[in-house]
This record gives sequence, structure tokens and C-alpha cells, in this order.
Amino acid sequence: MRTKFHEYIQSLQDQITAALEAVDGQAKFKEDHWERPGGGGGRTRVIENGAVFEKGGVNISAVHGELPAAMQDYFKVKEADFFACGLSLVIHPKNPMVPTVHANWRYFELYDKQGNVVTQWFGGGQDLTPYYLFEQDAIHFHEVCKTACDKHHPEFYTKYKAKCDDYFWNAHRNEARGVGGLFFDYCKPTADFSLEQWYDFVTEVGNSFVEAYVPIVERRKNLDYTQAQRDWQEVRRGRYVEFNLIHDKGTLFGLKTNGRIESILMSLPPHVQWHYNHQPQPGSPEAALVDVLQNPKDWAAMIPANSQ
Repeated sequence: MRTKFHEYIQSLQDQITAALEAVDGQAKFKEDHWERPGGGGGRTRVIENGAVFEKGGVNISAVHGELPAAMQDYFKVKEADFFACGLSLVIHPKNPMVPTVHANWRYFELYDKQGNVVTQWFGGGQDLTPYYLFEQDAIHFHEVCKTACDKHHPEFYTKYKAKCDDYFWNAHRNEARGVGGLFFDYCKPTADFSLEQWYDFVTEVGNSFVEAYVPIVERRKNLDYTQAQRDWQEVRRGRYVEFNLIHDKGTLFGLKTNGRIESILMSLPPHVQWHYNHQPQPGSPEAALVDVLQNPKDWAAMIPANSQ
């Protein structure tokens, strides 16, 4: 499974970067290969200063070796070896009418000292962070997520949409980071759902990413915007940074385990603003966004009946 999933994410990285380059029409991803001192490495691809994308990264890694002390404490195990591989992406567009997007799909194995697999699981998800609320876009994103989930289990979308709303919550602001999507973790084989079935589900979601995001970018990338709207985008990006540095388990884990800093902080946008006690004008489009972030919607309930 570790070889199978590693090969999958290499192919998925190619698929996603090609699709995003086509949408941008100007910038190309720069590739950087790196090695982890303890074992393994990765392939980082970053796009910057494009016609559409201001900054973005689509990174894959496959690392292995002795489980770091911080991870031993986290998993409540003693000395052990591990293997982890995954694809992680964050895309920050220039135009504030185009949402930021994040996605991650990963696989983990833990071994005893004899090399036997002790536990193994999949995790991942994808979520959308708009700066201006277009309900059409949020509905589209969730419809694609739901379609992928429904092919594998009738309860997956509802369950993992709720987990996404719960996870990507800026508790110190009492608001969501964005309009959600899917979030799942520790998806382990059981008597009812095999590891192969988890693989099929996770790859289904991964394969749906381009369909979920690219049509939104195409729809919004050429819309006009003002400097004030750009400023609002950068204020909201500040909230994105706050989440990643205060709450995100992956970021904190990477920092605590001496991970590759350039890959860990790839998710941070290049231009951000913070203002003291910044509040949008009541009744404004900016206030409408904040209202939805403070009160997450059931986007699937808004999917047109004839679209499925």
C-alpha cells in the first residue's frame, strides 16, 4: 500500500500542477527535490507571481525512519519506526474574487522493531476559503465533494463535512477559516471497510480536486476588483495565517519534529494585513462573508435537485 499510494500522489501532483498552470496561463511551477536526513524526502512544486496565482505550492513527500520523540508522545507509543507519505497543496490567487484552496491526502504506517506493521491509516480532505461569498461557488465545491463521498458510503459526506467545519475553526475568532469541504483522519481498516476501500475513497476525493476548484477559478479570475477589496483579501489572509500557526496540527507537528521549514510554511500567503479591531461595514459583502463564517451553512441542501 505504501508504494501504491506514493505512486498515486506523484501522478496526482502532475495532474494538479498541469491543470493549475493551464488556468494561470503565464506562470509555471518550479520544482525542488529534497531529502530528509532521517530517511526519505519529497518533491516540492511552487508557483509565484502568475497571471492568476500569486503564490501556491503542490508538494509531495514520502518519509520514513525512527519515530521522533514528539511523535512518540503524540501517538502514545515507545520507540518505533514509521512511514508517511502525502500530497499537500495551498493556492493563493491574486484576485480577491477567487478563493484560496487547501487540500491534503496522506497515508501513515507504524512498525514495531521487527518491522511488522502495527497500525496504518489514511487521512486528508479539501476546503475552500473565499474572500467574497459567491454561493454558486460554495455549492459547486461541496457538490463535487459529496459526489465523491457518495460513491463510497452514504454517510461520508455528512460526517466529513462536519469534521471539516469543526477542524478549520478559528476558536480565538469564533469563526470558520472558510466555507469548509471535507476532513477525515485515522481512516483505518475494519471488518466493514478494508484498507483497499479506504484507498479507493481517498483517491476518489483526490481525483475530484481539479473538478472542485478549477471551474471556480475560471468563473472568477477575470472579475474586476478595487484596492479596497484587495485590502480585505489581505486582512482575511491574516486570519488564514492565524489558523495555520495557532491551530493547525500539521503545521505545529512539523515545527516540533524538525520538519522541512520551507514545505511547512509554504501555506503562508505573500501579502497579509492586520488592523486593530477591524470590522466590516454592516450590510456589506464583506459582512455577508463573516456572517457565513460565524454560522456555517449546509451547502449540500442548496444543491439543485436535478444536478445529481
